[in-house]
Amino acid sequence: MGRAVTVATCALNQWALDFEGNLERIVRSIAIARSKGARYRLGPELEICGYGCSDHYYESDTLLHSFQVLEKLLESPATQDIICDVGMPVLHRNVRYNCRVIFLNKKILLIRPKIALANAGNYRELRWFTPWSKARHVEEYFLPRIIQEVTGQETVPFGDAVLATKDTCLGAEMCEELWTPNSPHIDMGLDGVEIFTNSSGSHHVLRKAHTRVDLVNSATAKNGGIYIFANQKGCDGDRLYYDGCAMISMNGETVAQGSQFSLDDVEVLVATLDLEDVRSYRAEISSRNLAASKANPYPRVKVNFALSCPDDVAVPTCMPIQWRYHSPEEEISLGPACWLWDYLRRSKQAGFLLPLSGGIDSSATACIVYSMCHQVCLAVKNGNADVLADARRIVHDETYIPEDPREFCKRVFTTCYMASENSSQDTCHRAKLLAEQIGSYHINLNIDVAVKAVVGIFSMVTGRTPRFSVYGGSSRESLALQNVQARIRMVLAYLFAQLTLWARGMPGGLLVLGSANVDESLRGYLTKYDCSSADINPIGGISKTDLKNFIQYCIENFQLTALRSIMSAPPTAELEPLVDGQVAQTDEADMGMTYAELSIYGKLRKIAKAGPYSMFCKLINMWKEVCTPREVASKVKHFFRMYSVNRHKMTTLTPSYHAENYSPDDNRFDLRPFLYNTTWSWQFRCIDKQVSKLEKKEGISPVEDVD
Repeated sequence: MGRAVTVATCALNQWALDFEGNLERIVRSIAIARSKGARYRLGPELEICGYGCSDHYYESDTLLHSFQVLEKLLESPATQDIICDVGMPVLHRNVRYNCRVIFLNKKILLIRPKIALANAGNYRELRWFTPWSKARHVEEYFLPRIIQEVTGQETVPFGDAVLATKDTCLGAEMCEELWTPNSPHIDMGLDGVEIFTNSSGSHHVLRKAHTRVDLVNSATAKNGGIYIFANQKGCDGDRLYYDGCAMISMNGETVAQGSQFSLDDVEVLVATLDLEDVRSYRAEISSRNLAASKANPYPRVKVNFALSCPDDVAVPTCMPIQWRYHSPEEEISLGPACWLWDYLRRSKQAGFLLPLSGGIDSSATACIVYSMCHQVCLAVKNGNADVLADARRIVHDETYIPEDPREFCKRVFTTCYMASENSSQDTCHRAKLLAEQIGSYHINLNIDVAVKAVVGIFSMVTGRTPRFSVYGGSSRESLALQNVQARIRMVLAYLFAQLTLWARGMPGGLLVLGSANVDESLRGYLTKYDCSSADINPIGGISKTDLKNFIQYCIENFQLTALRSIMSAPPTAELEPLVDGQVAQTDEADMGMTYAELSIYGKLRKIAKAGPYSMFCKLINMWKEVCTPREVASKVKHFFRMYSVNRHKMTTLTPSYHAENYSPDDNRFDLRPFLYNTTWSWQFRCIDKQVSKLEKKEGISPVEDVD
């Protein structure tokens, strides 16, 4: 009687619609699992076509090519004598399902459709798939001819069933099903399933990892069992970064941990575990056994195969380990860096260009690129041939070996300080010093000639010349003059991105990086089509507070001393004239709110789903020690006015790394209007009435207008 089962899970860097690359990575992971003695291999959700296919799921091509890849997998020698569990879309009776296809030795054992679909936040699975609603029910699925010719099967089981091997019983969950209140592993466990599997497409959000790990461990803490978790990793063509974290857990404790951030395209975890540990764990939970005795049975697909060996008494098994979590600052350093590397190598560009202002946001973006260079050098040092090949292709040198992050940074990263007459020497010096310390190719240029030319055209046509407010101009004139500077910087950024390498006698072009943080985007404190308009933005989902902490992390871990003066300087756009050579404009004064306040507004607006009135009600308690209800009302009104006035800017927001659940990204995550009634008359009147009631209760004389 076998006791020790050897199972494998993996994290794969799949790419939407890259069927050839996806097939290669799947085969490689199966081969690694087999070489380590695994008898079962689990892969990520929809790994054959890539998770992020979006509306390509509607296309029959996606289904056809997925089955073509499945045909190759069934025929591959690597898939023999190991149960392979792969993910792909399947059309059953003209309904599209997100499925696991489980096969062994050229025979499909079961097609298991997803029961609970992810349909919130970044996920739109109900747009493309239908959940399987027939609990514990199996139907016949008629295989396509190309698969019949390989397997010799005309039909296979399709539905909510489990696998019964010679030595144990396995049941599948898929991503969202782990997060639902009544997860399938509960009923499967009561019906005697000992091994649970979960194939996921779970993306990175700051501070999220512990939630996922707790869910996996708790799945078997009450009910006993082995839980195997696989996940997508990398950038598969969108804003999300899938952060791996493949893991294996038993009886509520982690026994194998995969990396959360890695440049390895294929990562395989293998563990050998004792089934008797599951059985003895369950034996003393009388309440569980009482419930199990009344459980409704699952259809069982019998498999003439064992996950263990007959004589395995002396086989060593895995022991529990302590999960190692990254700090938020480490997550910022690693997650966006890995995302940038995937975007760079898959876009086949030669590097990045960043308008470096000498402020916190652009400096944090530069530090993320520098961290990427560190990760590339480390991966090459550790023998990653894929990363080495990509690096050589990017720098157009077949003999190159990236060993020094600063030297590699010089090859792939160009920074550009775009001065105007409103720029200070301090920011110019800070940008230059940071560029020297990270090793980027740095350019200093002045935009005044271009600004004067554009304003000159306007003056020639209209006969009028706008002035800054400090020189007697109106706020409209001043804003227009600020926006001209910002937009010219965007035009110049793209010009230099296209031609800088050409001017240096080098091939290729550069991707333009944006550096607007999530709080500024929420408030709309940016110029439409300025330097916030870029190809991608690695910090667009990160708060100013977290970026400051990340800067401190870089000072300590990368020894970037130039960041100290950047940290201490007040944030400023430097778009208005200097006063006595000093910056007079600051971001928080311009916005009429602090970055700390903005972060709170963002979380209440998006995560707590608070409109103006609900936000006011929550904040009068949160801020009762520092603000009167009237002051809170004024702040809330000002935020919602500015948010709604500027919401249109989100329609052109640069695609950003998704790192916060209060991101204002209009393109897929935060679906709201962009033309508002900015008076919010009904909502603000409700706030006014409530303020009057509170003030009357406190004996404060009523005031005509709260704002």
